[in-house]
Amino acid sequence: MSLTATDSGGEFKSVENGTYVARCIKLIDLGTQHGEYQGKPVVKRQVLITWELPTELIEGGDYDGQPYAMSKFYTASTNEKSILRKDLESWRGRTFTDEEINCFDITAIVGKACMISVVKNDKGKTKVSGVMALPKGMICPEQINPTVVFDMDIFDKAVWDSLSDGIKKIIEQSDEYQVRHGHGVQIEEPPPYDADNIPF
Repeated sequence: MSLTATDSGGEFKSVENGTYVARCIKLIDLGTQHGEYQGKPVVKRQVLITWELPTELIEGGDYDGQPYAMSKFYTASTNEKSILRKDLESWRGRTFTDEEINCFDITAIVGKACMISVVKNDKGKTKVSGVMALPKGMICPEQINPTVVFDMDIFDKAVWDSLSDGIKKIIEQSDEYQVRHGHGVQIEEPPPYDADNIPF
């Protein structure tokens, strides 16, 4: 899954404010989305990252015993000012070199442990406010939920079928989905990335 150099969500039930051990279990390419900001049209490629919180288990209901999960929407950008790059660098514990960022494969984050900060915004919605490296010596429990990676440039039908209806609706609005299914204007395919072994 490739990123561009231009420059942010929750899913499931949410936990209280705090900092939690987490593991990335989902990386969903939402394609190129059209929106509006301060009255002006905005076009940006977006991704959704989901973490499970293996030490925080739901009690009662259909998901009893399952870990809480938190998600965050990002613009798929490696620009120095982008929120995604800021979180990735905080997560890995160091900044990217120019060479690393130019060939970074974002799927490298899937399955990786970290710490996430969870806060409640002014509207009362819980969100991921920060991502940090796991402190030295701290162990993250083994992954519980299955890994899900969806890439618009590959479009795996089995993975697509496993996505929630809400996420599908977002993806269906993207330029890439519209082109694939015979709607809209043909878009230019992003250049391939060099999938070097970037430490993460």
